[in-house]
This record gives sequence, structure tokens and C-alpha cells, in this order.
Amino acid sequence: MPSDNLWDIAAAEVLKENLENQDGDGAEIWERSLFFMGNKQGGKTSIILRCLDRDEIPRPTLALEYTFGRRARGHNTPKDIAHFWELGGGTSLLDLVCIPITTENIKTISIVLVLDLSKPNELWSTMERLLQVTRKHLEKTLTELEKTNPKLSNEIKLKMCRTLPKDHPDRELIDPFSVPLVIIGSKYDIFQDFESEKRKIICKTLRFVSHYYGASLMFTSKSEPHMAKTRAFINHLAFGLERSKSMSVDLNKPLCVPSGMDSLSHIGSPPVSDSDIGQLYARTPLELWKKAYDKSFPAVNIGDLKDIKDPAKDPQYSEHEVDVMRAQKDQELEQYKRNASRSWKGMEFESHT
Repeated sequence: MPSDNLWDIAAAEVLKENLENQDGDGAEIWERSLFFMGNKQGGKTSIILRCLDRDEIPRPTLALEYTFGRRARGHNTPKDIAHFWELGGGTSLLDLVCIPITTENIKTISIVLVLDLSKPNELWSTMERLLQVTRKHLEKTLTELEKTNPKLSNEIKLKMCRTLPKDHPDRELIDPFSVPLVIIGSKYDIFQDFESEKRKIICKTLRFVSHYYGASLMFTSKSEPHMAKTRAFINHLAFGLERSKSMSVDLNKPLCVPSGMDSLSHIGSPPVSDSDIGQLYARTPLELWKKAYDKSFPAVNIGDLKDIKDPAKDPQYSEHEVDVMRAQKDQELEQYKRNASRSWKGMEFESHT
């Protein structure tokens, strides 16, 4: 039966087009999915466009947006497909997380969390909320998958356990995601002008969080050298290209830490004094780092819900005929409300006479 789901239709059209262009060689087309989320206006769209080599002016993301990229593995071979999903609205539209993450693609999906380094007071709260909701849905999806395909579900769980080598000293201390996770710190060009102590706190904290979740971490900006490294890493997730294993933890350079290459001993203790640590009550290492980070960068109310604009009034989505009809219907609705109001007032007056 045909699907009435817009995303399924789009994916099916892309697959159909690629199958028609195979030249009959019977080669298999690989499909992967990437789910981008993070701060509003944090640079998610810009990163996606640059990674897809599209020379377009980024527009604000409305709710959940989809695009795709294709790459051939060789001459006269079918092109692999990468599905790019982007969640807009910061933390205000988390109900949409269930759309890009399904039992059908959980084996081939990666999560990309883009954090705005220029807004350190929003960093932890944004990161925490997005990762919590995404992880909860991943666990729910795995539970559903276990009922229909226990072999695949077990395969994904085993892969998660291999985030760190068996002999890694932190193997029992981390809690990795069930799918690949990348944390990208954007706007490094602004961040690099912060005071050194502030940069140190943010860098250490993000290194710990990334290591704890079994994620890769990298900082980037709009400059081509920085974006080139980001593009290479995204291409690894999207098309299976070889991942760079270079690592940089120099505070005076953009961080680049592939998953499994860091350690708690190298990261060090939370960025507070020994006396302050003794006063911080925490049940888990993650909670301890959160409280330590909050001492330097108290969380602010990001007010995502208040900032959401009505897309019907956004000029970039204007259509004259639709807008004229919408204005007419709005006028009819207002007239109906006024008439209804007078009717109720008349009835109330009659009941008192």
C-alpha cells in the first residue's frame, strides 16, 4: 500500500531514482542516515550544506527538515545515499525525534549534536535535554526491534560495547550511545577569543561528556581548514569513507578527539577546586561534571518555546493564492467569533430579565 508519510515518499523516490541509474550491474546501494540537532542558529544547516558541497544561503530550519546526498564508490557504480535530517527549534520540538529514528534505520543512523561554543551558558542544558530525549527514543526503538528482529538488536548492542577496547581502563566507567554520536562545537572563531580559563573549562567538560557517551568530538567554524576536517568526518558517517584518526587536545587549537581515543586520566578532574568538589553532592560522574560546569557557567532559560515563529507568517513560505484564501478564512473566523459573542451575550441578558 502507498504510504501517506512525506518522509517515506521522499526516501522511496530517491531509492527508485538510484535503482533506475544502476546500469544493470546489480551492485548494492548503501543507505545511511544522519540526524542533526543542537542550538538554534548554531550552524547545523551551514555544516550540512558545506558537507554536501551546496553553495546556498542557509535559512532558519522549520521544525524537521530533510535532504539527501549521493556519492559513487567508483566509476560506473551506483551512488550510495545519505539521508540528512535536521531538527530545528533547539530543544522545543523534541517530539519530532521519533521521525528520523526508526527500527528500519537504527542500524545505519548516526547522531550529530551541534553545540554553539559562543553561548557557554546554554551549552549544558541544550546538550543534556537533546541527548536525554534522543537516547530514550533510541532505547524504545531497540526494544521494539528486539521483538521483531532480536538478532539485529543484539548486533547493535554488541557494537555499542565495542566503543572502547577491552583493555581500556575506562571501559566500565562510560555509558555509550547505542548508535554513533558526534559532538561538534561550532563558532570556534568566536570561542578562540574567550579567556584561556573559560576555554579550558569548556574543553575539559566537552571532552568528558564525549568520552562518557562514547562520542567523537570536534570544534569547527566557517573557515575552510576547520570545515574540511568536519566535512571529512561527516563523509565517514554518511558514506563510509575512511575516518581520520588524528587527535588534538591543544587548548589553543580546535579540539578533535575521535571516539575511543580519550581517557579519564588524560581529561583530568572536573574544573573546580578540590574544596568545591568536596561540597558538590552528586550521584554520578556526569552529575558531578554538570554541577562543576554550572559554577562557572550558570544555566540560563533559553526560552525556545517563546521564540518559535508562526511559519504561516514567514515570508520565505509565501504563496499568493494560498495566502489570499487564508486571509479570507481568518476574516470569516473573526466575524464568526463576533457573531457568536453577541449571541451568547444576548442569551445571558435574556436569562436575567
